[in-house]
Amino acid sequence: MKKFERIILLILDACGIGELQDAAAYGDSGANTIVNTARQVGGLNLPYLSRLGLGNIAAIEGVADTTEPQAYYGKMGELSAGKDSTVGHWELAGLIMDKPFPVFPHGFPSDLMDKFEKLSGYGTIGNKPASGTAIIAELGQEHLDTGKLIVYTSADSVFQIAAHTDRVPLEKLYKTCEIARAMLTGDWGVSRVIARPFEGTPGNFVRTADRRDYSIIPPQETILDKLKNNNLNVTAIGKIEDLFAHRGLSESYHTRTNEAGIDQTIASLRDNKPGLIFINLVDFDMLWGHRNDYRGFAQGLEYFDLRLPGILELISSEDLLIITADHGCDPTLENSTDHTREYVPLLVYSPALRQMDSLGVRRSFADVAQTIARNFDLEPMPDGTEFLSLLK
Repeated sequence: MKKFERIILLILDACGIGELQDAAAYGDSGANTIVNTARQVGGLNLPYLSRLGLGNIAAIEGVADTTEPQAYYGKMGELSAGKDSTVGHWELAGLIMDKPFPVFPHGFPSDLMDKFEKLSGYGTIGNKPASGTAIIAELGQEHLDTGKLIVYTSADSVFQIAAHTDRVPLEKLYKTCEIARAMLTGDWGVSRVIARPFEGTPGNFVRTADRRDYSIIPPQETILDKLKNNNLNVTAIGKIEDLFAHRGLSESYHTRTNEAGIDQTIASLRDNKPGLIFINLVDFDMLWGHRNDYRGFAQGLEYFDLRLPGILELISSEDLLIITADHGCDPTLENSTDHTREYVPLLVYSPALRQMDSLGVRRSFADVAQTIARNFDLEPMPDGTEFLSLLK
């Protein structure tokens, strides 16, 4: 078929659609982020996603399937070891990780913490797996009293640093995260260092929208590098720049909310630059999934659906829109606020397409990168099976 001038890859962060075959090995049996959320709230109102074919991928309460979907639809499995944002986005960009990033379920070793304290000039408290909101409630007052940084992790491969904005200015917190990122290599090479600023008073601490992620550098070339090296524009919106360590990008817009991310997506669509627009909408993960807030998650999905027509009306026959996710984060699971090992939905839309049908169950997220490579006549990626040739 005629190829597209521009591909828009839109990631609904954490919007998984059913447990993978190996979910039990990750402690995620029963995970099904979108389906379980819909059931918990008595159904979702997603008319535009329904028309595209979301209800054809899985039985979602309130979301009807359709005999005339307006997009190709399917779901994708993950081959990489892990279930976090970095490995999910890297696989979408064609890089499969067969070895998981290190995790620290009992906190970080003393020699690591000693080195961090020496290099950063700060003492630390915490050093354990924890919910971000819970640990600032627990240790926020001590942090304010002593100036020591709150360091914690989770089931994911992350080194998180929380600090009150009145005690540690944002730029100082970011600099400290850069110090941590530089030292966390080898056996300590966590996927991400995350700045977690917060504000407020004891009993009323709240995290701000100034979170920043510092990813480990991708060890191999991704589709972003290929596009940029072939003089094609790569626009990043949301936390994409953080997840790829600012590599392979032509321009970046570090939006902090779903609303701002959608606004910037619409602005970038109006620019009409050929190449790739790569968007992450983070609130599903950051605000609702990790806090077991299934009501917020449901409202977030409905808000995205409400804004979707404003995106679709700017998709021309020269464009291809791919809507998917990077992992799950089922907010309905008891005793867990972590990411979940799930399939992700796949919706592929363009006004140029006809005879929309199922794309089936794709073996890997890397099928997206391979499809992008095929579309722009680039050298194939080492992994993934393109689906461009299936679009009619």
